[in-house]
Amino acid sequence: MELKLFGFIHDVTNYLEDKADDLEIASNEIKVFLKELLEVSTDGYLNINRRVKSVPSLKEKIIRNNSYKEYDSPEEFISNLSDLIGIRIECRFIEDEYKIYEILKRCFSMCHSDGYYYNSLNKNIRLELDGPQPQKQKNGFEIYRIDGVYEYDDELFNFELQIKSLVNVFWGEIEHKIIYKNNNYTIWDSFFKDIMGSINENLSMIDKQLHIIDDQFKQLNTISPSVRKNQIETTLAKMIYDIFSIKIKSSIGFIVDFRKSCDTIMKYIFRSNHAENLDDYNKTLVKTFSRLNDISENEIDFTHEIVFEREIELEDEFSRVMGETIIASINSDFQWNIFFRVLFEIELGNNVEDFETFIQFIKERFSKNRSLSKLYVLFEDKQAEEMIEDLLETIVYTFKKIDSIKFIYDTSIEEINHTLRYIVGLICKNIQNYEDWLEYKEIYLEYFQVKILSIFDYKIEMSKVKRFLKKAKTESSIIGISEDILGYTHELESLSLIEADKALKLFKL
Repeated sequence: MELKLFGFIHDVTNYLEDKADDLEIASNEIKVFLKELLEVSTDGYLNINRRVKSVPSLKEKIIRNNSYKEYDSPEEFISNLSDLIGIRIECRFIEDEYKIYEILKRCFSMCHSDGYYYNSLNKNIRLELDGPQPQKQKNGFEIYRIDGVYEYDDELFNFELQIKSLVNVFWGEIEHKIIYKNNNYTIWDSFFKDIMGSINENLSMIDKQLHIIDDQFKQLNTISPSVRKNQIETTLAKMIYDIFSIKIKSSIGFIVDFRKSCDTIMKYIFRSNHAENLDDYNKTLVKTFSRLNDISENEIDFTHEIVFEREIELEDEFSRVMGETIIASINSDFQWNIFFRVLFEIELGNNVEDFETFIQFIKERFSKNRSLSKLYVLFEDKQAEEMIEDLLETIVYTFKKIDSIKFIYDTSIEEINHTLRYIVGLICKNIQNYEDWLEYKEIYLEYFQVKILSIFDYKIEMSKVKRFLKKAKTESSIIGISEDILGYTHELESLSLIEADKALKLFKL
């Protein structure tokens, strides 16, 4: 008669083979979903590996743990096997393990009835995120190991998710293949324990050294093509300023400082010529230099109004508001007039098309902010698009309020984009679903606008601040009142306007 052990192994093996296709589908879907989440969320992410527990590995586990004594059926054994499917997220450095774990906690924020957490985009993949991480292993070392379940056709499959840096992947291979698989060694023997501890310390040191090398490579990469691009950009902006400053002095009798406008015009020229690599930059520089050489031989009148050949056509709300605001000032604000006269002189074609293209260029400076892609991970596509539209409209209506050419200066656009990244980060951290966004978006958008206004030293109405304070009292879970408010008590009562940066100090979001 066959021993009970081998009968149990045979039954488990048959059961596993029957479920092989389902397990492959499950493991692949988990991998693909996590990959899509992480590729837009962190620089440290490298790769995701998956595996379904093999028959030899199962046999070994059954024998080692005497599982045939503990479980009555293959189904019961498999349902209690936490690592039936194994998922390993690989990252560059040890510090990236924590970053990825935090991203998972943020993305898997909705609690299922079983106590596990899921992302609204896929309720079938759930993670146990309440336990402490990283976990302490028997060998004394730490690991990010998270239990998960995958629901497929009303059946639950357990999986184990590990997060490992390059050196910890290597450490795991050492431990698994040299120690764990070798029954002649006992990790708790003091000699081997000391040796393994020494190896682990050396790997940690290697991790730090790799980090230093990575930082150096980043600097070297910056020193090569990107710095050369910056040098080309600086050269072109200076050429534009030098030639047109002479033309302006010749036309109106004095020089006007419009160097920051030249920086924006320069960015636009490279973007409109689709310059991406260094070769494209060099070609664009030569082409523009040739055009500037032609311009240097012509007379330009800076005393007349700019005229458009036809009615300007701008379709979306952002473009329409920005276009109308600029058109209203283009012949009354001399800085706007200089800006577009220079742009129209450099760009061959009609003024209308150049204007429409420029408005699209400014919009894309914000709409292509990489942080916005995070919204597509956490929300449905249509919802994310509407949220992005809300954010872009906040930017453009703030521009209308400020009504200054400073808004399109390259340094200002960078600061606004930095603020946009910050706001998107708050949204991803605090907003659990689209219904929450609809409920609280007014708070986030108003806060976003005040942060943009602070970039330009803009003063806002005290009545608006008081309304925000009132919301802080009713929506304390979203927005709080800072302790700094005590220092502004007099201003809150006596002033009609307050600097935007001071107003920001009164709140905590």
